[in-house]
Amino acid sequence: MGFQQAVSSVFQKYFQISDRAPRSEYWYWLLFTILATVILGIIDGLLFTNVQPLSNLFGLATIIPSITVGVRRLHDTGRTGWLLLIAFIPLVGWVLLLIWFCTRGEDGTNDFGHDPLNPRP
Repeated sequence: MGFQQAVSSVFQKYFQISDRAPRSEYWYWLLFTILATVILGIIDGLLFTNVQPLSNLFGLATIIPSITVGVRRLHDTGRTGWLLLIAFIPLVGWVLLLIWFCTRGEDGTNDFGHDPLNPRP
């Protein structure tokens, strides 16, 4: 899955948590949000003094798809999406999520759906 396809897929599945997301979809989405935030931050810095309306609006527009792609990524590794809440545990939670997000997804069908890289049942 390429960059543009991954970003498009996340926006198409804005509220969908009942599927799976491959590593490429998750990491390209993260790259997109980081790049867009930096670019919008620069534009905000040039146009506005004390506020960052463009960055804030972008953050509001992408918080839900960021959560849902994280849940779908956990589903791809065979874990429940509720484990995303482990991020509230300082350091340990973030390290575990990083490991799980970097882990290769399960081959074939699991409890959360078909393999996104090989969608044939």
